[in-house]
Amino acid sequence: MNDLLARHPRLAALLAGFLSATGFEPLKLWPVTIACFALLILLVERAPDRRAAFLRGWLFGVGHFTLGLNWIAHAFTYQDAMPHWFGYGAVVLLSLYLAVYPGLATLGAWWAGRRFAFTGPAFLLLFAGCWIASEYARATIFTGFAWNPLGVTLLPTGAAIAATLIGTYGLGALVLLAAGACLLTARRQYRPAAAIAVPLVALALWGQFSPAPTTPAGAPLIRVVQPNIGQDEKYSAELEQAHFRTLATLSGKPRPAPRLIFWPEAAIPAYLDMEPEWRWRLADLMGPGDLLMTGATKVYFKDSKNGGPYGTTELAGANNSLFVVTPDAQLAARYDKAHLVPYGEYLPMRSILQPIGLSRLVPGDVDFWPGPGPQSLPLPATLGRPALRMGVQICYEIIFSGQVVDRAHRPDFLFNPSNDAWFGSWGPVQHLAQARLRALEEGLPIIRATPTGVSAIVDARGHILHALSSHRAGYLDSRLPPPLPATLFARIGNWAPFAFLLILLGTAIALRKGKS
Repeated sequence: MNDLLARHPRLAALLAGFLSATGFEPLKLWPVTIACFALLILLVERAPDRRAAFLRGWLFGVGHFTLGLNWIAHAFTYQDAMPHWFGYGAVVLLSLYLAVYPGLATLGAWWAGRRFAFTGPAFLLLFAGCWIASEYARATIFTGFAWNPLGVTLLPTGAAIAATLIGTYGLGALVLLAAGACLLTARRQYRPAAAIAVPLVALALWGQFSPAPTTPAGAPLIRVVQPNIGQDEKYSAELEQAHFRTLATLSGKPRPAPRLIFWPEAAIPAYLDMEPEWRWRLADLMGPGDLLMTGATKVYFKDSKNGGPYGTTELAGANNSLFVVTPDAQLAARYDKAHLVPYGEYLPMRSILQPIGLSRLVPGDVDFWPGPGPQSLPLPATLGRPALRMGVQICYEIIFSGQVVDRAHRPDFLFNPSNDAWFGSWGPVQHLAQARLRALEEGLPIIRATPTGVSAIVDARGHILHALSSHRAGYLDSRLPPPLPATLFARIGNWAPFAFLLILLGTAIALRKGKS
């Protein structure tokens, strides 16, 4: 191993990064991830200059993201306006860009370590702090791509409960600290290794044995519907009636007790605010106290000089929306997706990219418009069910730590309607894992409804209470899990990981001064 590190450090960084991604779903090999990051720390410590420090982190990131994001290639097989082979190139190109952030983390740690003489445990704390900053930057710059933050690999260990205190970006630093403890142990520096490892083990035990909130017997009844409608059939006009029958059948017959019924993102090809006949079709499925939450599209028109399929107007834009439909065919509330997927829901630089044959991965020539951001939708009380507030995050939005809740109007639960049908086999389970982190951070249960899986009911501790596996039609009947009191992270958001970053840097400085 030492020979490989000495003679081929770039290859070692690339391979270690590739293997480090096995800690994510579906493989969940988190010990491998920790070992690979220990190797990265060693490679950065040995880097002779700034260029080598950045390059080793960047190559590690290339391998890490190429394997972890392999599901993106699958998305291109569902859009004939885009060349299917481009999906594999897209994974590599995206990875080449995203790898800049680990490269900046390794460069920052190396530079500060050399400039201010941080060594040993102090360097490990410095590195962990740099990782927090790099992951936050990755999640925010150029609209951000926060998929697979490093901390999600800690979910199987129980240590992920620390997200209630320091958030997801803070969890990433814990992985670095665990890797550092392994490295110190290998060097027989047992005391500093134990000083890092003991708190991590305590966190894991806290997470494993922390009691889950008990769902009261009288909590609202919910039904989550998964119709198993694939992306290749979703937009078929010929199958529209069959799809609706599937959704209607899985929703079940009305009952005396009121229910909250959850359908997936873009479940129906309807403009509910403009098509009352569609609203009545949905109302016919509900009992007198039911509410139906369904994904659909809100459209906007503009005047057209030349006319078009809509007469004197033409389609100008749309929202990817979630509607709350009542038994009397009214729309009680609407949420518009705010964090849109580049190339999925809108085409950046459309005037340049469209003429060369590129398009959105979601069918349609008109881009979606973003909504205003997190909101808590009021769900009225009825037939013994209390009034509730529902937060909504549509699909991809759920991956953004600290950006999913209206903190001024804390909801009782979060609903995450999603369409993971084009995410391959790795994407849906990774998506669910990130939703579980949001539940932990915010202390809120999460309901997920997807067309092909994985649909799930997650409690406020991030535990999966019920789930429907991929590629099967079905439904989940349960009672709505209760929220927990607002966590520290829920109260202060991403100030929490930044406070942890300052603690790490302050401790590193104290250790350095203690040696001088």
